[in-house]
This record gives sequence, C-alpha cells and structure tokens, in this order.
Amino acid sequence: MPGAAATATEAAQGLDIKPFDIIVAGAGVVGMATALYLQKDGHRVTVIDPRDPGMATSFGNAGGVVTAGNAPLVTGQTLKKVPGMLLDPENALRISWRYLPQLAPWLLRLALSARAERVEAASKALASLNALAEPAWWELSRLSGVEDLLKPRGWLKVFGTKAGFDDNAAEREMLARRGAKVDVLNRDELRQLEPNMAPIFHGAVFFPDCLALVNPFRAVDGFAAEFQRRGGVILKETVTAIEPGTDACQVVSDSGSRSADRVVLAAGAWSKGFARQLGLKPPLETERGYHLMLPAPEKNLNRPVLNMDKSFCLCPMETGVRLTSGDELAGLAAPPDYTPIRRILPLAKNMLPSLDLDEQSAWMGYRPSMPDSLPAIGPAPRDPRVFFAFGHGHYGMTQGPATGRVIADMIAGRDPGFLADSFSPNRA
Repeated sequence: MPGAAATATEAAQGLDIKPFDIIVAGAGVVGMATALYLQKDGHRVTVIDPRDPGMATSFGNAGGVVTAGNAPLVTGQTLKKVPGMLLDPENALRISWRYLPQLAPWLLRLALSARAERVEAASKALASLNALAEPAWWELSRLSGVEDLLKPRGWLKVFGTKAGFDDNAAEREMLARRGAKVDVLNRDELRQLEPNMAPIFHGAVFFPDCLALVNPFRAVDGFAAEFQRRGGVILKETVTAIEPGTDACQVVSDSGSRSADRVVLAAGAWSKGFARQLGLKPPLETERGYHLMLPAPEKNLNRPVLNMDKSFCLCPMETGVRLTSGDELAGLAAPPDYTPIRRILPLAKNMLPSLDLDEQSAWMGYRPSMPDSLPAIGPAPRDPRVFFAFGHGHYGMTQGPATGRVIADMIAGRDPGFLADSFSPNRA
C-alpha cells in the first residue's frame, strides 16, 4: 500500500535544481501530475488547456491504476481475433470505414508491433514505467488530499468460456514474467470474491496489487487544486503553436504568446499537430472510448470487473456504476455514437443481475494511442527544451503520475529510473 519507496523527487530534495519557467500544455492526469512534480522541484509552472482540468479523457475512464498492465494492446494472438471482433455487433472494436485511409498507416505499424520480439520488448518497457505508478499515485494523492479515492481493490478479468480463458494463458505468462502477481480463480473462488455477480463465468484472473479510483475526475481536480494552492497558474486557453526560439520557447494560444524555458506537451490525442511543429510525426491515433453511468445497486460489485468475452467493464464508482466500453477508431472529428455501448446493457445486466439500467449520463473520450502501446516520453528531436508526454492509450490513468515524475527527473537531470530509450519520442 501506501508505504511505497521514496521517489526520486523526494530523494533529490536539497539538491541544487535551477528553477525554470515551464509551460505544460494539457490539464489531464498526465499534465497535472507533471505540473505538480515540476512545482515540487521549485519550477514556476503554468498549465494551459481549453478545458477545465480532468474534463477530457481523464474524466470518464474506468479508474483503474493497473500496475500489472504490462502487456501491449495488440499481440500476434489478439491480431488474429480482429476480423471476428469487427463482425460482432456486441464487441467493443469498431473502425470507421470513412476514416480508414487516414488510419491505414497506423494499422500497419500496429500489425508490425505485434511481432513476438517487439511484444516482449514493449512488455519489459511497460513494466519499467508501471513499477513507478503506485508510489507516484500515493505521493500525489496524499499531497492533494484525495487519497480516499484510491482503493486497493485489485483488477478482475472474467471469462465466460474455457476456450476464452485458455486463450488468455499467453498474456498471463507474460505478465508473470514481468513480476505481476496473477491469481487464477475457478468458479467457486470467483463467487467468493464477487458474490453478487451471476455465476455464469468459467473462471477469472485477479490482479490483487492493482488500485481502483472511484472518481478519476475528482482525483485530477484535486491535483489541480493543490497545484494552484501552491501558486501554480492554470489558463483556460487553446494552444495553437509551440515555437522554438533562440533564448526561450514560445507557446502561442488564442490569447497571445508566452515565453518558457521548458515546455511539456501533454495534450493527449491532440498532441500530434504540435509534435509535427517540433520535427516529429508520431504514429499517434485516437481510440474513442465510451461510458454510461448507472445507479449503484444495493448488491454491487466489490471492484472493477472486465468482461473479456465482450470487452466491457463494470466499475463501482463514487457516483454509481460506470459501464465502460468502446475501442472506436474514427479520429477526433466524428460525432459520438452511443448505440453500440447501449447494446451492451443487457449483457451487463446478465453479468450483474441487480444492476439498474436507468442511464444517468453518457460520455465519450479520446485515448491517445501509439501502435506499440508505449507513450512518447522525452525531449523533442529538434529542441531538447520541449518534452513530450503523450500516447498512453488505455493506461493513461495508471501511468499519469509516473510520467509526471519521470519528466521532472529528466528536466532536473536525474536518472528517471525506467527504460527511457524505449519511450523515446524519436524511436523507430
């Protein structure tokens, strides 16, 4: 729990760190965590975002701090399932055929990333970053007074068939190689863990060391409040350009231009255009995810439960039960389509019979995803004063505070303590 090892920031207290004027573009979990860690190092930090902190992708996710998530999104095994998933109207994966010409290069790189040697390398890299996640989450949540939102409940995956369960064996073995604690549960053991869930599953995999956030937005909002309490500035503006200069970088917004000694680009799915201004064409795409908020039943789940057969998750939250689903590849401009996630409601009811299907709200967000499942973390190719921190895909909530700590370490010249080269923005 909570008594995690001291972070590099704590260990470096008392060292001589030159304070900079730093602008962070993006006020999601990655941006706000980065701003807090930079502020702890004595830098003067300004955060710029057109939305309030935590109101974009950080708002509506499943709330998992999945420190065992050391498997890339796509492997050779999962790639074989894609055609069947696309033909299944109840499955989360969807591709907009109108968007396919723009998407094709990313899909090709995704397929290349599924080769066995690349999957293993990506898994090792993810494990090095995820190892920093829990200590960073506890540090920032305590600092911000939102540690009550972090629950040591674990992460549970359930399988309706023996075939599906057996098919997951390769992933379990890979996660175990990375040191994750993996408990395999039979029907009876699953029933003891989740007595209110229908006894319809063949078995489950439980990751007991993972954490659950019962209100992801309130966590990021807490980070922002603490950042401002300590003198940080948050500007609700739209950044239009990041321009290298001789003496300083210029960050241009719809309200004017500001100089900064260092800039951190943490704008999630909106980062691609800015990266191109700085000499990099990142293979960044948008995986659109959806949620429906439902009332909390009296007989609820004890933790987030991921239905592996249909790729949806039921998450007990502070404000009800969140049904999350959707891996829609349609870019940033297309309007949301809530029809597919609403088709899942009967499946969710079948899984948790006490579930009330009275929809309270619906939401769509944009996961910023790289083909190899590794975010871009590090200095820009053309200007080392600009640092990239985007592309976390399905693990943005998990890796946000760890990324913030790593960026602060890099700017201070400290060893960030993870496989930094694997996350280089300039990697092939």
